[in-house]
Amino acid sequence: MIGLIGKKVGMTQTFDDSGLLTPVTVIEIKNNYVIAQRKADKEGYNAVLLGAYEMKKKRVKKPYSGQFPENITPKKHLREIRDFDIDCNIGDKLGIELLEDLRFVDIIGTTKGKGYQGVVKRHGFRGGKRSHGSKFHREAGSTGMAASPSKVYRGTGMPGRMGAERRTVQNLRVVKVDKDKQIILVKGAVPGRRGGLVIVKNAKKKE
Repeated sequence: MIGLIGKKVGMTQTFDDSGLLTPVTVIEIKNNYVIAQRKADKEGYNAVLLGAYEMKKKRVKKPYSGQFPENITPKKHLREIRDFDIDCNIGDKLGIELLEDLRFVDIIGTTKGKGYQGVVKRHGFRGGKRSHGSKFHREAGSTGMAASPSKVYRGTGMPGRMGAERRTVQNLRVVKVDKDKQIILVKGAVPGRRGGLVIVKNAKKKE
């Protein structure tokens, strides 16, 4: 498994030699540093703890800074990548060049938060008639039974907080890797807002 921490810059489009338009998402991947390593004989699994993006000195607390090696400044984002395929040591710098030979990637991100929403937007309920005589438009309607069993079953569609959930999009084709600008272009959409944190991994189901 190969993985790096990046940020979603936004979406744009590219054209190939034949003039075919391809919608792409631009992901910025700056240098990732190996902060720690998890070993199976001690922690029970093998993983690499990566850190990326500098943190303001005034925001760094001693308990947080204590986990970083002496030669590495505290990083804003830390993520574990299990079963890392690249041999590395604590303090090593990993860049976008790890993704140069990949044709497909899996990207993990957090979807946009939409706040508290009703059942029509959250679950796709149709709702009632739009005519003036109707008194049922976008309400959820009855959710339980008056007779036995008089309860609301788990999983019933109801209003609530929507979005801000971890999602993985698989098998996104890599269109271009620009080492100079430290960006990667992938075909299609990636979950999250502009500037949101993403994890770029090699695709599990494709090579």
